[in-house]
Amino acid sequence: MFISWMELIVISLASFRLTRLIVFDKISEFIRNPFFEEEIEVNENGNEEVYLVPKKGLIKNFIGELLSCYWCTGIWSAAGLCLFYLKWPLFAFPFLLILAVAGIAAIIETIIQRLL
Repeated sequence: MFISWMELIVISLASFRLTRLIVFDKISEFIRNPFFEEEIEVNENGNEEVYLVPKKGLIKNFIGELLSCYWCTGIWSAAGLCLFYLKWPLFAFPFLLILAVAGIAAIIETIIQRLL
């Protein structure tokens, strides 16, 4: 099965947005929390910095490493979205379109913030 360039762009933007949602966004923090421990370090200026470190244990460490890696999560997000679209295109497309539009909005917002 071949997909059009437009479908590829929509899936790509949806994958970008889903990956950022999983790895960085506050709204999905509850998904990441069981797999991370907070470590507090004091920097050279005396300010405390909080770092998230994957928890110990085979499964928790593996998932924590996955969730802390934008590239790793991106591969699995892309694979999941592609399979979803190829298997159930009528159900997947609205979901993909929403994520793609949100991805474009995030890119535009980032550009605007850097220009200001």
